[in-house]
Amino acid sequence: MAASRKKIGIWMDHSMAHLMEYSKNPFEIKTIESNFTQQQKLNSFKKGEAHMHNKELYEQSKYYKKLIDVVKKYKEVILFGPTNAKEELFNELAADIRFKDVKIQVKQTDKMTARQQHAFVIDFFTNK
Repeated sequence: MAASRKKIGIWMDHSMAHLMEYSKNPFEIKTIESNFTQQQKLNSFKKGEAHMHNKELYEQSKYYKKLIDVVKKYKEVILFGPTNAKEELFNELAADIRFKDVKIQVKQTDKMTARQQHAFVIDFFTNK
């Protein structure tokens, strides 16, 4: 994604994020997935709950870092989705001085189809 792009919508939960840039071009969704899969969760749980929790935190941190690397290229960001993952990412961004000039908003939404996510991003940036 080029540095000149300004606005992005990110629908996310703890397992994946759909990134949709607000532009006049045909819409395109980029997906970033967390590496902490259900299978990994089961394998980690067999080694003990503390091990599973530590593995989950480590993978979640890597997932958020990937998203932070994307967000730093934008001036306006809307984080939306059905879980508290968006608030967790928002807190990471809010604590980072590099994002003090980035306008980041958070909205609670339900699970959405790709079309609904795209329509939400267009509506959000068009009608604000």
